[in-house]
Amino acid sequence: MAVSKDIDGSASVPAFYGKEMRWRREAAGFTLQQTVEGSFYGVSYLSEIERGQRRIPLDLAQHVDLVLDTDGFFERCCEDVRKARQGPHAPYFAPVAASEQRARSIEDWANSIIPGLLQTAPYTRAIAHSTHPMDLPEEVEAKVQNRLRRATLFENPKRPEYWVIMQESLLRNPLLSGREMAEQLDHIAALTRRRRIVPQILLWNAATQPFMAHSIKLLEFDAEPPIMYTEGPYHGQLVEDPATVKAYRKAYDRLRAAALPSEASLAMIESIAEELRNGEHHH
Repeated sequence: MAVSKDIDGSASVPAFYGKEMRWRREAAGFTLQQTVEGSFYGVSYLSEIERGQRRIPLDLAQHVDLVLDTDGFFERCCEDVRKARQGPHAPYFAPVAASEQRARSIEDWANSIIPGLLQTAPYTRAIAHSTHPMDLPEEVEAKVQNRLRRATLFENPKRPEYWVIMQESLLRNPLLSGREMAEQLDHIAALTRRRRIVPQILLWNAATQPFMAHSIKLLEFDAEPPIMYTEGPYHGQLVEDPATVKAYRKAYDRLRAAALPSEASLAMIESIAEELRNGEHHH
């Protein structure tokens, strides 16, 4: 049975402008392919925007305005879409959480906390208590459950390919009790042995570039350009400029080359977990 093309423009800000974009494109007599020609985006990407399933990036909004001769309409609107809250996540992280579900590959550099996709509930809870000490218990638990739901993407045996480079200090200076931290490391080791993730540990004395003081998340897709995301405890920045993303990609590759091989990294993770479990670990 054919799926209806009707879009409820009242459902969300992205749905409202997505419906308007499709109407203006069809009124101008353009196909999806004709509309994206000359941009960095694919047909499926634009189709998802028109269905209200994703926000409008600024560069694509400018491209569509030029192609459809809409006098800057979508450029003016895309900031409203960018600011629209999407689900349970912080506004600055919502587009990234949605992108993780579509990604072909995800690569994390973690220098201060274990990445959210790998966290156990006690670890997420400890971070929430540290960064938002005035949160009510139900607010903390909502954050825990939201983060655990993100990690269900690992239930797919083939996608995404996930690579993570973690600073050694994340293992040796735990946020939790020995038993709970051992369970956190066991969780990472189990995902590794299931071949769902590839971890690498960057030793404490490895040379790194100054910008490596910031976390990095690189995402690549089948039919859209790659993106990069970095964040602190209370803010995040999504980078979509192709040249900037490429520069971070090269820097990440240099970092990967400096880290331990995945087999040695897994051995270190499991060894420290055992020490923590037996109360033998020293910071």
